[in-house]
Amino acid sequence: MARRKPATTHGLAIVDKPTGVTSHDVVGMLRRRFGERQVGHAGTLDPDATGVLVVAVGMATRLLRFVEKTQKEYVGEVVLGVETNTLDAAGEVTATHDMSSVTVDRARAVAAEHLTGPIRQIPPMVSAIRVDGKRLHELARAGIEIEREPRDVVVDRFDIWPTDDPLVLRIEVECSAGTYIRSLAADLGTLLGGGAHLRGLRRTRVGSFTIAEAARPDDCELLPVAAAVRSLPPVTVDAPTAALIANGRVLPAWDGAGPWAVFDDSERLLAVYERFGEPTRSSGTAAPSADHRDATAKPVVVLPTAAS
Repeated sequence: MARRKPATTHGLAIVDKPTGVTSHDVVGMLRRRFGERQVGHAGTLDPDATGVLVVAVGMATRLLRFVEKTQKEYVGEVVLGVETNTLDAAGEVTATHDMSSVTVDRARAVAAEHLTGPIRQIPPMVSAIRVDGKRLHELARAGIEIEREPRDVVVDRFDIWPTDDPLVLRIEVECSAGTYIRSLAADLGTLLGGGAHLRGLRRTRVGSFTIAEAARPDDCELLPVAAAVRSLPPVTVDAPTAALIANGRVLPAWDGAGPWAVFDDSERLLAVYERFGEPTRSSGTAAPSADHRDATAKPVVVLPTAAS
């Protein structure tokens, strides 16, 4: 079997995903545009949703983990009184309720008391989570519903404003990775004594990447690989240390908790290091002491640039 040609184009694209396409569709668009197979994204957006989708090309795909786990920000609308089987406007209506008496102040109070801070969410069946190798939305399309384990998430901010329609609320949410905004919308409706669904979802921020930086797939700029770790504290090393990094050596830890983005003196990203943490014991080898582990850092990702 022929070996895949190594990637020659590397970088990070901040895409403003249009409605009507999947996140995987956007990956395909950028594969064709840049002529590279090694392309991936940091966090799925539903087909009907728009907004910030961070896409990595080439060696930048190895750094997506440092983007995926960052805080997200969304805006959208909650339609009170109508439930759907997908919890959003794309689904079929399953129930209706008279919620004409609900006020914005009541919705804000419920969101603050029950849907803000650390909460537990059950992933919707239309999500992209894999269970036994199958994505939940694939099972849902086949008419199969399975039990899902609740997940711990954090909603840092859940702001609600009125619109011209008293049964439609505008929301803005800041939350941890893995939070389902459609579930927040549906839960808000239930807690208000009826039901609701989400529409017009737009992601406005992923970590430090904002909608102001995003552009359509055909127009987005390819940022340097180092943009993927711009939220990490940077450290610069000399040539002898860079040679050690190329061989994946454990090094003395730098100041702070880490992880650290490690650059050489020509501002080239070499690797990402984190504190050593728990040791891996091997037969006949004593584990480092806790103090020693706290004082050292290990490579999480070493890029090909380190070897060159």
